[in-house]
Amino acid sequence: MQFDLSEDHKLVRDAARDFAEREIAPHAAELDKNARWPSQIVARMAELGYLGMAVPEQYGGAGLDNLAYALVMEEVSRACASSGVIMSVNNSLFCDPLYKFGNDWQKREILTPTASGKMLGAFGLTEPSSGSDAQTMKTVAERDGDGFILNGSKNFITCGPEAEHIIVFAITSREGGKAKHTALIVRRGQPGFLVSPHDEKMGIKAAHSCTIYFENVRVGPEHLLGKVGDGFKIAMATLDGGRIGIACQALGIARAAFEKAVAYSKERQAFGAPIANLQAIQFMIADMATELDAARLLTHRAAWLKDKGVRHSAESAMAKLYAAEMSTRVAHKALQVHGGYGYVTEYGMDRHYRDARITEIYEGTSEIQRIVIAKSALG
Repeated sequence: MQFDLSEDHKLVRDAARDFAEREIAPHAAELDKNARWPSQIVARMAELGYLGMAVPEQYGGAGLDNLAYALVMEEVSRACASSGVIMSVNNSLFCDPLYKFGNDWQKREILTPTASGKMLGAFGLTEPSSGSDAQTMKTVAERDGDGFILNGSKNFITCGPEAEHIIVFAITSREGGKAKHTALIVRRGQPGFLVSPHDEKMGIKAAHSCTIYFENVRVGPEHLLGKVGDGFKIAMATLDGGRIGIACQALGIARAAFEKAVAYSKERQAFGAPIANLQAIQFMIADMATELDAARLLTHRAAWLKDKGVRHSAESAMAKLYAAEMSTRVAHKALQVHGGYGYVTEYGMDRHYRDARITEIYEGTSEIQRIVIAKSALG
């Protein structure tokens, strides 16, 4: 692994940084305040090829690698964490499994318009009473001729109110008392497909999530993703890549908070000099800078391994675990550097503080990441 980015990667990163600073950052506070879906930003990300970055061009994507995706995700998330997670869901949780496990028809008819941003996709694994423990899942898909009848619900579905398709994981058998899951691609608008109002959340407010209900929804055989019974395998493989995206989101949030703290420390005067001269502030700045670099290295390693096509479950879990918890710590310290002004919404530190917290929860809590890492370490 090379630590220096290639010239192509630098160009991708710099272009994303320019776009994020000019077209996303000026709107981030308002989007957060009003919980407004960022329609124009999503449309621009589609134009720039950011909604299917690692998907080959023949299927509507940008044909880039996962390291390029990681670089862009950090820049977008630095400007607006809500826009970042919308990008992450479409890339990592929908396009990626569709490209890996989809058939030719699915890649042509569903992946291509989604990777190009003409429509969005979502991912439905979590349920009101089933999260990390997939064996407690209640959503079921019963055979109906050559298709399925789907009943159940999925919640916390990021992009759910806006997505055209959702990959739904449902139980198709319980042979021997053990649930077997199957992945289905379900299109909105069908009879029995019900979308609730979007969730009122603590952070990432502009990235709408919701609960989706399925009441006798007919799913044809052409919408079966992979093989019957392979749903859990598909979900876990998808989350391996998804965790890279969330690690990048956490990086972007932390970097935004860190950069504001550095700038403020140079401006704020105390005892006749900038507070940046105080050792207490310098130590916080040093800790934040070190943790950011460590998290970025872990995240880029995971993306690099994914590009090599090798198993990266533990490495993605490490990146997600460390970056998420780092983001919360950095946001906390950055707010502290601002003192009372950090607690005032005008300075925007509250948004980073609130946004950072979710990265320790979705796409596998920090506790789940530790289980994945421990299993790998213990053999």
